[in-house]
Amino acid sequence: MTFFIAVLLAPFVLVTSVFLLEVAIGLAPMAQKVRNATTPYSAVIVVPAHDEAKTIELTLASLREPSLGIADILVIADNCVDETAAIARRVGVHVVERNEPGRRGKGFALARAQVELQSQRPDVVVVIDADCSIDRASLVALVARVGDSGRPGQTINLLKPGRALPSMVQVSNFAFMLKNLVRQRGLQRLAGSVHLTGTGMALPWAIFAEAPLATADIVEDIKLGLELTKAGTPPVLVEEAIVWSDPSGADGTLKQRERWEGGFLRLARAVGPPTILEGLRRGNAGLLVRGLDMLVPPLTLLMALDLAALALAAALTLGLGAAWWPVWVQFTAVLSATILILLVWAIHGRRFLSAKALATLPFYLLWKIPMYLRLRRGRADDWLRAGR
Repeated sequence: MTFFIAVLLAPFVLVTSVFLLEVAIGLAPMAQKVRNATTPYSAVIVVPAHDEAKTIELTLASLREPSLGIADILVIADNCVDETAAIARRVGVHVVERNEPGRRGKGFALARAQVELQSQRPDVVVVIDADCSIDRASLVALVARVGDSGRPGQTINLLKPGRALPSMVQVSNFAFMLKNLVRQRGLQRLAGSVHLTGTGMALPWAIFAEAPLATADIVEDIKLGLELTKAGTPPVLVEEAIVWSDPSGADGTLKQRERWEGGFLRLARAVGPPTILEGLRRGNAGLLVRGLDMLVPPLTLLMALDLAALALAAALTLGLGAAWWPVWVQFTAVLSATILILLVWAIHGRRFLSAKALATLPFYLLWKIPMYLRLRRGRADDWLRAGR
């Protein structure tokens, strides 16, 4: 029975070990490139927007100064029923309206940008969501890195910290930082490439023009990043560039997490194992690591599964009189993950998550249980704005 329990725990130990390795290696900053005041490459910032009348003016105002002399701005108003397009035009940027209710989604908006930019053919295309901001230094660094390397680039994508936010929102923002800063660093060091996270990503024109963007998949960015990696143009992390987004309220945060985690878990099941096998077949360590990374679930789900597996294994060991070493291995993995999460909080997370909110971490999992139950029953793909 000891062997049975060890086999039962093996997947949990493997996935948690990947998480531990990424986080441990991603704690330290990467070497920063020398920042320049400008870049020789032409660029266009594409802003896909769906019913963003409340935020689009502020977003475009925040983009105009950083982009001055560096990039043009193109807004794709996608199936909007509000004043998004009119407001964007008043700001003075180029706007394209797209009305295809049966083909709604960010991917379709980006595919429309492919067509619109065929005559301009900028060196670099930058994608910024309609609720995000980027400073000039970050934009220059991103465009320069993509132009120099000929590879897609991804900024550090973070939510603006706020210790006065509801505790559950703070925990979610901390998990977002751990994924998009710490684990992305670790992935860059281990695999030589990172995930595209949708906003703050940039592609050379030659890659953007040919990319399969026309999809309604909520995690189209992650899928695209994997496809580009397999094709030999893996995305690179541009750590000196940061894109900020405003956090949602509690209800909006839960809605956003449901959409994103549902899409991610489906994608992980579909592409994780095949990517691992392809990495082994091609002898490509980077691709192997990318496949293993796809098997790591979101933070709270990872910890919940680990604890459930630990409890089940302990109960089986007690009831069947098996050896305890598999349980101790799983316990060590859970304890190590807990210690590393606390270390991330101490080094990077205090501005995102107060000590008081940190203590609510177990309740955050309970808060998300109904979400996971809904995900078992159906999909959450639509490009819907969560309340901010």
